[in-house]
Amino acid sequence: MTTPEAETRRALARLRRAIEKARREIRGLRDLLDQTEAEGYPADDYAEMDAHLSAVTDLVSREQSRQQAKILRSGGIGANRLRRSTNPFGRVSGDGGR
Repeated sequence: MTTPEAETRRALARLRRAIEKARREIRGLRDLLDQTEAEGYPADDYAEMDAHLSAVTDLVSREQSRQQAKILRSGGIGANRLRRSTNPFGRVSGDGGR
């Protein structure tokens, strides 16, 4: 059984991937239209659509951050107490993995 919080995180991740895919498709279409129609298509409309999707991506990112902070707070961890490491195993680079 999954929790509503886990389902929310999954739904946000799916939405983010779908938006990113839509942006890639729009950019690809714009490139093709540039090649085939030059100036005969509404390029401004496509740029506006991409800008709107960018805004939606930002909203999803903010919501993901908010959900993460909510989960951390409910577990007794303040978001400011977390430190991200570039090395997931905590090793110092150049130590040969020892």
